[in-house]
Amino acid sequence: MTEFTFRCTGVRADAYAAGPTLVFRLRITASDETPVHALALRCQIRIEPARRGYDPAEADGLTDLFGERSRWGSTLHPVQFAQVPLMVPGFTGETETDLVVPCTYDMDVAATRYFHALFAGEVPLLLLFSGTAFTGAAGFRVEPVPWDREAAFRMPVKVWQEMVDQHFPGCGWIRLPAATLDTLLAYRSRRALPSWEATVEELLDTAGERTAP
Repeated sequence: MTEFTFRCTGVRADAYAAGPTLVFRLRITASDETPVHALALRCQIRIEPARRGYDPAEADGLTDLFGERSRWGSTLHPVQFAQVPLMVPGFTGETETDLVVPCTYDMDVAATRYFHALFAGEVPLLLLFSGTAFTGAAGFRVEPVPWDREAAFRMPVKVWQEMVDQHFPGCGWIRLPAATLDTLLAYRSRRALPSWEATVEELLDTAGERTAP
């Protein structure tokens, strides 16, 4: 059976994608110079939060995910980031390819809240691979790629920040139920407020929760 090894050599934000997208560069090696006709892969990407440190401000931002810092010994579990398919064309020995990962800035998603809480440093990721390999020098074989194939990678936080800034410069967004949105729209109309920003700012002022810029 052909043995495959995977290594992530870099990551970049796709500046030309329609939505927030990260592109991971993968190096794939097949044992014994076996000709590989194609690889049909499934890639699961997990955040491993226990593999880095956090300053006090970052820890405050992660309270919603992991609780108070005193509890992190039992709550700092891996966070699912993405699961994407990947078709790799034929090669012999070794090849490099791009793994395209569409992202979201939805703050209801745990991975997004994690990224948002970080200011600098690196994000410890684990890429897990499985799938099917089509191989053979003289003939055609179908082989499994088992789930124990993995690659650790530390993604710079600035890459995530650059990706978000490309699509939401200086902004963010939240998802609300339709009934809540209708109520906010009615409030905005009654007050003749010019924008959603002005609407939220007035509500924060009324609640005494406005933060100075």
